[in-house]
Amino acid sequence: MREYGKKNYKTDQTITLRTPYGDLTLNRNVDYCKICGKTYPQGDNELGISGDIRATDDFIEIVSYVAQMVPSYGNAGDLLLKTMNINIAESQIKKIADYVGSLLHKEQMEKAEESYNKPEVAMGIISKQDKKDLILYIATDGSAVNTRIQDEGGSTWREMKLGMTFRSDNIIKNGETMHIKEKEYVAYLGSVSEFKKLLFDSAVNAGYGKVKKVVVLGDGAAWIWNMCVELFPDAVCILDLYHLKEKIYDYGKALFPNDNKKYARWSEQVSWYIETGQVKKALKKIKDSPLPDKVLEKNINLYGYIENNITRINYLDYRNKGYYVGSGMIESGNKVVVQKRLKQAGQRWSRVGAQNMVSLRALYESGNWCNIITMLHTKRNAFVAG
Repeated sequence: MREYGKKNYKTDQTITLRTPYGDLTLNRNVDYCKICGKTYPQGDNELGISGDIRATDDFIEIVSYVAQMVPSYGNAGDLLLKTMNINIAESQIKKIADYVGSLLHKEQMEKAEESYNKPEVAMGIISKQDKKDLILYIATDGSAVNTRIQDEGGSTWREMKLGMTFRSDNIIKNGETMHIKEKEYVAYLGSVSEFKKLLFDSAVNAGYGKVKKVVVLGDGAAWIWNMCVELFPDAVCILDLYHLKEKIYDYGKALFPNDNKKYARWSEQVSWYIETGQVKKALKKIKDSPLPDKVLEKNINLYGYIENNITRINYLDYRNKGYYVGSGMIESGNKVVVQKRLKQAGQRWSRVGAQNMVSLRALYESGNWCNIITMLHTKRNAFVAG
């Protein structure tokens, strides 16, 4: 060891760098500062080493890919060992997934913040006649995720907000079914004030400002419609028909709990009135069929629910214009993006851990996983340049 300015300089520190093809052992020089007590390894930027994750970009990408694909970090370890002979601790898998997820979320939020604060720049200025004759669909929903944080009432469940954007030219129809070949998911565990920025940026990515028609589908939650008014004032807002019908059938079952025929007949008639544009008749039928006081408090105020969404249930007109009126695609999205990985038996998440994981899941299910390698390479090159 020899003096090197204010630092002691030593050579030949042996480290192990993890790669998908086996561990790589090498020597590097390390500077040690006698004043602050910190070490300053040389060459880590060039090697793509960040902090204590001593692994190549492709190793980090593979581990984070498997971590978000299977139900748990333990399962990820088993799969990596079985398929690639990578023996890695569960804690290290989590560390890598958190690292990549946090980088991704930070990058997405920075871009979303910029789009939200400068919408005219993000969307670009285009004349009405030059806009594409397409429909941009924006669907939103929320689902509960179990966390380690208790609210004032003692509940540990928090709402994970999920958004989905796609265009009508990305829909492939096959009889009564449809397949969306290109779509983007965004997810946020927290306030609407941050989630709406991600959703707006996703809508811009899908062509908001460059298409003639915009349709927002939601389940009736007030935060969705308030957000729609702010972000997409030119959009047609549609209450998910199937969500409304579920409310109608729940009401009908409460009305006739012991008579399935009456319950079904009443529910079908109210639904038919609404679907055929006869909302006033539907409201009259509901008003003429009040629930008993003892069950009223346990069921939705169906009359008020429909009245509050009266401008969003013109399904006959929507269908005539070729709009989708159901948000089944976002409910499916909740299953594959959120439930598949974050709602397994016994799982409880930190807020940060849940956000990191759902960011990875949303990117994968959007078909954009290749962005991970680009992001890792960009970060490493920035280190080298710096």
